[in-house]
Amino acid sequence: MTHPSTFLLGGDLPVHRLGYGAMRLCGQPGNFGPYSDWAAGEQLLRRAVELGVNFIDTAEAYGPGCNEDLAASALHPYALGVVIATKGGVTKESPEKIFPDGRPENLRRAVDASLRRLKLERIDLYQWHRPDPAVPFADSIGELSRLRSEEKIRHIGLSNVTIDQVEAARVIVPIASVQNRFNLTERADQPLLDLCTAHGIAFLPYGPLGAHPLKAGAPLAEHRGPLADVAKRHGSTPAQIALAWALHQAPNVIVIPGTTSIHHLEENISAANITLSDEDLVALAL
Repeated sequence: MTHPSTFLLGGDLPVHRLGYGAMRLCGQPGNFGPYSDWAAGEQLLRRAVELGVNFIDTAEAYGPGCNEDLAASALHPYALGVVIATKGGVTKESPEKIFPDGRPENLRRAVDASLRRLKLERIDLYQWHRPDPAVPFADSIGELSRLRSEEKIRHIGLSNVTIDQVEAARVIVPIASVQNRFNLTERADQPLLDLCTAHGIAFLPYGPLGAHPLKAGAPLAEHRGPLADVAKRHGSTPAQIALAWALHQAPNVIVIPGTTSIHHLEENISAANITLSDEDLVALAL
């Protein structure tokens, strides 16, 4: 089975379908505070772009703020075609204290702050990090729509949402992307992926290797059984096969694995060149 290497995000931004998730370039634990080796983080981000990555995913909550600062420090002025996607709408007080804040005034503040940190006049993809049950959903989406009309945002995305929320948002404003947790062993959002595919909405599966922001390690990298068997057949690592599997799910999937290692970065990016057979995909229906 073959798959296209690029996707038109929002219908007009060509992005390579294997991008980079910058979340881990923050202090630890819990991606809190600035990254401990700023120069190494800059080097890794620049290497990603050198290798053809043109979709970088960050968020105000990563740090908070420090991750966006690092992306700008490493990559600004941005090379032609590089898309910096960020997220907002949560308050992060510590690694464990993270709260949704979808108030229109907070979303506006967050967008303006991200514009300053990223040194941008317009954010290509701004994703609402998490719906806030204390604020009417339409109020939050409506403010993002206004920010789009003001050309502070080019495209709007959603994260940690349900099918009903995506449909409700689409009534108010075009939605370019959805970012939810999805990987080989966590497939509950398959119906949401199908909806996105049907409507040309990018689907960004976070945790594609099973990693969690508050837990160490990448479980799928150590997986045994069918995943290891398929990896052996391809002369690849289980992690590479897990990424290739995600890319094979639909042409609108953009995978954004994160790492702090240039070696692993290069391994991850090479996963885009792996072609899985129908037999492989059947075996991976774990």
